[in-house]
Amino acid sequence: MVRQPLTQEQIEAGRRLGALLRAARAHRDLTEIARTAGISPETLRKIETGRLPSPSFGTIVRLSQALNLPLHHLATPYQNTPAKSVG
Repeated sequence: MVRQPLTQEQIEAGRRLGALLRAARAHRDLTEIARTAGISPETLRKIETGRLPSPSFGTIVRLSQALNLPLHHLATPYQNTPAKSVG
């Protein structure tokens, strides 16, 4: 299966997610949040900087738990972003 390139809107949504995560993490240590979420610090760094604009749903769930945020809060950057068609 070939993965289609992300649209500009999806890339922007990833940047918004990164900004939201950075703000939620505030002064807490990136490494500690990453370990609590079960991901590498580099993965969290990539998400926060927008270099990984579409993390897996499981990663989003674990980050919401690690940051003590409601899951729907982490979905807001993707609302009003056109979904890619499947198939």
